Amino acid sequence: MAKPELIERFLDAMWLEQGLSRNTLAAYATDLGVFRRWLRKRGRALEQASKADLLGFMSERAADGIQVRTLSRFVSTARRFYGYLVREGVMRQDPSASLSSPRLGRPLPHSLSEQEVEKLLAAPALSDPLGVRDRCMLEVLYATGLRVSELVNLSFNQINLAGGVLRVRGKGSKERLVPLGEEAADWIREFIGGARAEILGERKSEALFPTRRGKRMTRQGFWQRLRKHGAAAGITEHLSPHSLRHAFATHLLDHGADLRAVQMLLGHSSLSTTQIYTQVARKRLRDLHRKHHPRA
Repeated sequence: MAKPELIERFLDAMWLEQGLSRNTLAAYATDLGVFRRWLRKRGRALEQASKADLLGFMSERAADGIQVRTLSRFVSTARRFYGYLVREGVMRQDPSASLSSPRLGRPLPHSLSEQEVEKLLAAPALSDPLGVRDRCMLEVLYATGLRVSELVNLSFNQINLAGGVLRVRGKGSKERLVPLGEEAADWIREFIGGARAEILGERKSEALFPTRRGKRMTRQGFWQRLRKHGAAAGITEHLSPHSLRHAFATHLLDHGADLRAVQMLLGHSSLSTTQIYTQVARKRLRDLHRKHHPRA
């Protein structure tokens, strides 16, 4: 039978040689402990494991509903452990040498429904100039799909209300023109014509959406405002500064927009980055089908 000391020797070596954190070492210990118990039921020790054992263990764990990320971590643990055993002369061959990590599927971004967006947009109090500013920011964010950093850094010289477009400098200093839409343009006009001057008082600012100090809002500041309005709208789960950007892309595709057009509007350099939203749209269609079709 495998000696528990073998795992301890491995953990000590990893700490001494590579200075791994306690959390990482604890994860290695957990993975190897579970695998050792699995092998013990089959009459084998850790140093007697084969590639077939590793694959069988992972297969059973996957069938039990263990997440792919956890299985991928086990592969990393096994490679380090068995590489160590070979270096120490405990084993001649490394059973994990050709073991492949399960592919980690890219997580789908959570997108607000159109009804949730409407509730969120209506949440800021329009009796307060800051509420008008926040409503305008949310309208612009949903109408354009800007990154939050792009939104809070907007200046007057980036707006063309007559043409109905924004000139945005995104990642890699790449510029793109983004249509505003009539609703967002109207809110910008209303904000500039009243609430913005109330917020600034005697101060001057190039920022389109200034704070009371006349400074540009930070991303963290916007996130705090968003959480406040999300709570007022009854939206607490999955709400993040990127939520309206995700909603912008998903709702465009839901209504038949071309994927390449959405790519250009979002400022993605690669179409593959944009394609994640087609999965969101397909998932929503499947969910709707299951919920409403009599034979789903």
